[in-house]
Amino acid sequence: MLDYIRDGAEIYRRSFSIIREEADLSAVPVDLEKLAVRVAHASGMVDVIADLRASPRAGAIGRAALAAGAPILCDSPTLERGITRSRLEAGNAVGLLADAPTLKGAVVAIGSESAAIAAVLAAAEPPALVIAFPAGFEGAADAKDALAANPRGLAFVTLLGTRGGTAMAAAAINALATERE
Repeated sequence: MLDYIRDGAEIYRRSFSIIREEADLSAVPVDLEKLAVRVAHASGMVDVIADLRASPRAGAIGRAALAAGAPILCDSPTLERGITRSRLEAGNAVGLLADAPTLKGAVVAIGSESAAIAAVLAAAEPPALVIAFPAGFEGAADAKDALAANPRGLAFVTLLGTRGGTAMAAAAINALATERE
């Protein structure tokens, strides 16, 4: 019989240690290292780190916005539920992108709706940061490529290609919300 570790904190510690041993973090900006590790943890794939793309200072911009209490706007209820409220030291409001009257200054999290990227790119008032991890074979890769081309100079983090999902988007937000790994 296998002897499983049952202590949640120890499981996290060991998991993050394994990811750091196996992953190539050399191309990841320092301000996004914890985000990259959490995304790999959420997906179970250390190779996703090679497909992460971000604007300059995206991690610092996202952390500052969250610390200042910026609302977090999610593209789905599933993603909304994946945000760990205890990590939000400023007590940030977490809601749905579709219900938001404005994106100005918000942190937008996209985990399933690639069309939401186009809406963010077309918004009159830009958010502070866009986390875009929609998965899919039709439109998702193109939408993330459009964001990465950064025509409006938005602060963003995305995962190129077809991989993604709400768990990775939530992990990215949770990583930016606090320095605690």
